[in-house]
Amino acid sequence: MVRHVIMWQMKDGLSQAESDAVKSEIKQKLEALVGVIDGLKEVKVITDVMDTSNADLMLDCLLEDEKALRDYAVHPAHVAVKDGLIMPNVKSRVCIDYII
Repeated sequence: MVRHVIMWQMKDGLSQAESDAVKSEIKQKLEALVGVIDGLKEVKVITDVMDTSNADLMLDCLLEDEKALRDYAVHPAHVAVKDGLIMPNVKSRVCIDYII
């Protein structure tokens, strides 16, 4: 199994309401990918972070194996969320993938 974790910072200039709306939509769309993408077992998106955090949003995915991770990265349903919603609204991304 592979754990895929990403943390993002939202772009400057978004109001709190705009940021909250975007984070909610990202959460809904990414979590809906389970059952759509083969090998994607679990998706959890954390949007309500504490003030001590230096990231605004976290993705935590469980995938079957490294092939499933590679397939997830290029799957059209994932790419649509990434390119259409995430990339236009975030200023930084940190990722860690590891085998469990």
